[in-house]
Amino acid sequence: MKLSTSGFLITAIAFAFLGCSSNTASVPKQLPIQDTPRVIKKDTISIVAVGDIMLGSAYPSKSNLPSDDAVNSFKTVADYLKGDIVFGNLEGCFLNNGKSTKCKDTISNSCFAFRMPERYAGIIQKAGFNLLSVANNHVGDFGLRGRTQTAAILDSLNIHYAGLQSHPFRIFEKDSVKYAFCAFAPNENTVSINKVDSAKQLVKRLKAEADIVIVSFHGGAEGAKSEHVTRKKEIFYNENRGNVYAFAHAVVDAGADVVLGHGPHVTRAVEVYKNKFIAYSLGNFCTYGMFSLKGPNGIAPLVQLKINSKGDFLFADIVSVKQDKINRLTLDNQDGAFKKIKSLTDIDFPAHNLDFSTTGRIQLKD
Repeated sequence: MKLSTSGFLITAIAFAFLGCSSNTASVPKQLPIQDTPRVIKKDTISIVAVGDIMLGSAYPSKSNLPSDDAVNSFKTVADYLKGDIVFGNLEGCFLNNGKSTKCKDTISNSCFAFRMPERYAGIIQKAGFNLLSVANNHVGDFGLRGRTQTAAILDSLNIHYAGLQSHPFRIFEKDSVKYAFCAFAPNENTVSINKVDSAKQLVKRLKAEADIVIVSFHGGAEGAKSEHVTRKKEIFYNENRGNVYAFAHAVVDAGADVVLGHGPHVTRAVEVYKNKFIAYSLGNFCTYGMFSLKGPNGIAPLVQLKINSKGDFLFADIVSVKQDKINRLTLDNQDGAFKKIKSLTDIDFPAHNLDFSTTGRIQLKD
């Protein structure tokens, strides 16, 4: 059942207040305010962020699974997936069987419904991911059963996640730092990117409880013609995919420390707004099977972001990766994603104060 805005907020408050995943309790309308300031022992926090992850779908046919059963999916980038937080967007659900009502014709093998075998979740955990967005248009490809099983599996592996109306955010602690994470999308059963006022209220409440607030969004139009941040509402196949510029600025204004975008399947510009890092699209990172990997769809950044204990941007190292149908995910020695980010940032944010002069590194100008 789709929650109303007020119902969603009360649900969100319940999660944070109780520190659990249940949303059935009756709780106050405000998160508890900390009596004394928290002391963070870490001067620098490392956040690794990538875009879409879908390791292979067994639907409509097992022929859409990689020949190595996905075990080598992250082999070439394993050394770079190390940080306090390692984030990605889970583009699909974990489910061993079942059909999707989304697809009328499975014989033609043209059904974009992604059902990863449940064992693939362990591959993602082993690679180092400890934070995933499940707010996107494919998490619901197999309905409530797919969403519920995915949540249960991620819980069992202690991978933090958010973005479903049933799981709007997560608060957790690691190495003396208390993190809050929330995720948004324009899709059914996800927390809406288009209800900006509700998003701001949630982020504000999370910031009162946590040291670092990370916001993820799945938004913007898709494909090679959608590389630019338009600063307008983006419509794709008659769906309102949000004004990602306005959304990102709004959640930073409300207290977000890092904003990570995905959804367009291409790399987009980055921005530092009020000392907070925004990535407008992290592209296709590790996507096997029925994903277009032509041109800009085949390159993506692996962002190694450093922020201070206040959540302010220090610098980001961009590891450029690429994909093709034969070699799958590999490192890009031509630094394609880094060059693309620089070019798009120069165009879309001409007044930016970012220095791209060191290959692979984004830092503030002196």
